[in-house]
Amino acid sequence: MLEIAGLHSGYGSVPVLDDINLAVGKGEILLVVGENGAGKSTLLRTIGGFIKPYRGSIKLCGEEIGGMKPEDIARSGLRLVLDGHRVFPEISVWDNLRLGAVIRNDKKAFEGAIEEVFAVFPILKQRLRQSARDLSGGQQQMLALGQAFVARPKVLLSDEPSLGLAQALLPPILDFLKRWAASGTAIIIVEQHIDIALSVADSAAVVERGRIKLTCAASELGGRLQQMSQSP
Repeated sequence: MLEIAGLHSGYGSVPVLDDINLAVGKGEILLVVGENGAGKSTLLRTIGGFIKPYRGSIKLCGEEIGGMKPEDIARSGLRLVLDGHRVFPEISVWDNLRLGAVIRNDKKAFEGAIEEVFAVFPILKQRLRQSARDLSGGQQQMLALGQAFVARPKVLLSDEPSLGLAQALLPPILDFLKRWAASGTAIIIVEQHIDIALSVADSAAVVERGRIKLTCAASELGGRLQQMSQSP
């Protein structure tokens, strides 16, 4: 569903990503891990259109989206949930969720999606008329995911869903992503809590200094990382 080939990207004249090749299929969850500064977030921002690639290909369902504007990529069916709970703080929880569905214009589908969000994150229903700025960090992360969910994207990119959260809040968020993938969405997660995230992932990729060091099944990642650490 999402195919990345020979991708090079960075910030101005400062290169970060070097010949990235990745793919994630319909209904699959790919976990991307690596040390801080390895290029994980740069990868997601490049896919989402916030950073223009130097060269290479990013295809969504066979159509090239590399270098397109973020809003056009979103209309094509890809959503990026950035780290730091990027919601619209001055408007209500309800209005934030409505904005997620603007490009769909399907009232019935929106209502069904909203109920699914509330089933997983009931606190959002309780605080529907409150401003998003009054939510806790964890609740804002739930809102950001809910906003993306109601858009029903073909591909979701989630950058550090655990950032700023109590660790106890991460399992229900990851369970939500797992249920989401089961409906056919391809998902890429960048996450530091590897052990927890691996429980929902199908495959994994290790990024090191802007390159893909390893790709494997999620169930194999622990052993493969141990082998890498023992290699001379």
